[in-house]
Amino acid sequence: MADHVGLKSLPLDALHRRLGGRMVAFAGHAMPVQYREGVIAEHLWTRAHAGLFDVSHMGQLTLGGAGAAEWLETLAPGDFRALPPGRMRYSLLLAPDGGILDDLMVTNVGSGFHLVVNGATKHDDLAHMRAHLPAGLVLTHREEAALLALQGPEAAGALQRLGVAPEGPETPAVAALKFMAAGCYIWRGIPLLVSRSGYTGEDGFEISVSATAAEALAEALLADPSVRPIGLGARDSLRLEAGLPLYGHDLTPDTEPVEAGLAFAISKRRKAEGGFPGAGRILKALLDGPARRRVGLRLEGRQPAREGATIHAGDEQVGIVTSGGHGPSVGGPIAMGYVAAPHAADGTALAIEVRGKRLPATVVPLPFWHKSYAR
Repeated sequence: MADHVGLKSLPLDALHRRLGGRMVAFAGHAMPVQYREGVIAEHLWTRAHAGLFDVSHMGQLTLGGAGAAEWLETLAPGDFRALPPGRMRYSLLLAPDGGILDDLMVTNVGSGFHLVVNGATKHDDLAHMRAHLPAGLVLTHREEAALLALQGPEAAGALQRLGVAPEGPETPAVAALKFMAAGCYIWRGIPLLVSRSGYTGEDGFEISVSATAAEALAEALLADPSVRPIGLGARDSLRLEAGLPLYGHDLTPDTEPVEAGLAFAISKRRKAEGGFPGAGRILKALLDGPARRRVGLRLEGRQPAREGATIHAGDEQVGIVTSGGHGPSVGGPIAMGYVAAPHAADGTALAIEVRGKRLPATVVPLPFWHKSYAR
């Protein structure tokens, strides 16, 4: 059962509670913010070993039918026509003015596309996509599916020891998958869609599995001594250290891709041809540079800056913090935010106002923590 009326339970709700998870409301669901050892211990365990995250609140969609890739390109700036089976791409669902409605992962599964969208926006995303869906294409919300993320340097070994086997001869062993690749696998007769991806900056996997089999899979993974359960708190600090933006905080409909540092999500062909929502505005920002930029900030001292704190250059406010907190692996307070382009160069000295006090901060390159992907 959920903690209060209107809050949905995830397939692993009972398991989270047995493991001592402290449940909070997140994206309309009851989710564990931490377990018994706490956020810092969970963060550091994931960096050193393997952490298991329940991300079943995310929206999983399937898209099929002739012309699916071409239609996706009318909503997002990726080159989906050139995306081969078994490969995935990070992309952006764009508003007509080029603002970011959501960020998402798009995987070519051969028979169509598998999309993973954010939990807080999944119903709005579905409505937006269905409003533009042409006859002949089928868009399905896979509400019966759970999603687990296994992250950390020991994740591949743990998944291999579990006995996850390729579904067909063309699919590599799970430990041989490369970053941003995916395939269909079998575990104890249960089909899995496994991708080598995640949002921690570490090597790892995301595993789509039926809700009815999710608890058995999670318990089998947690039986491996290298794997521990990890909550939302450490997920947030891990992605912050990795410089990864969070939708609803670092990305909103008021944000366009270039100022967000996400120009890589606009494929080369799309930059040349356009044809995606807001192309005029976005391509102009690529050519001329945006008026503001998302930057990393290191703060002096130990006090962190949180979302909404203002950023200053002398007496002038030049930006705002969109994510901030303590970075357990980097040993101090870090933040991301948007600042006016003239103040966005690495090494720029700024100040962040926290509780009426100006804290010295310096613009630094993102990410704060070196990413360890299996390329």
